[in-house]
Amino acid sequence: MKVETNRKYMESLKSFPFANALFTKTRWAWIWLIARLYLGFEWLMEGLEKLGNPDWTGSNSGAEIVEFVTHAIKKTTGEHPDVLGWYASFLEGVVLPNAKTWSYLVTFGEIFVGIAFILGLFTWVAAFFGSFMNMNYLLSASVAQNPVLLLLGLLLLLAWRTAGWWGIDRWALLTIGTPWQPGRIFRNNSETLPS
Repeated sequence: MKVETNRKYMESLKSFPFANALFTKTRWAWIWLIARLYLGFEWLMEGLEKLGNPDWTGSNSGAEIVEFVTHAIKKTTGEHPDVLGWYASFLEGVVLPNAKTWSYLVTFGEIFVGIAFILGLFTWVAAFFGSFMNMNYLLSASVAQNPVLLLLGLLLLLAWRTAGWWGIDRWALLTIGTPWQPGRIFRNNSETLPS
């Protein structure tokens, strides 16, 4: 079933030659390398900055999260609030009471996403979690560079097949495999898979 789904996806891309080339052909992997390195550097620098800050991961950990969330919750009022009520409830009920935990999750999440992008290792996983973090920052009304990072992350997610070609994914995906096609280590030697 999964192999058939992949085949249908590939057939649908043939209707859009530019998208097909951009998202599936390795000759365009250099574009994704540039995007990956840019995103990786941004995420890694943000995470390392937090790692060295006592308000994020030191003796006063959680203080920055409390300040950020409190500021976001204040933006739920007015005729056109910047932060939606349901998201403010999540921030107030889940994030604030666990500010220390979230402080470490954000810090190490940013570092791991940055390293994964730079190395080109599990690029699609890094793109998913990076985009997820960006979406949460945007829902908290923290705009800055987050829309650009989110867009690049989503494009890398679409280009998962080639985004890590100039990185460790080039070999990792062949070894580990994908959900619809097991890699070398999970394949039965007698089994032959369609290409």
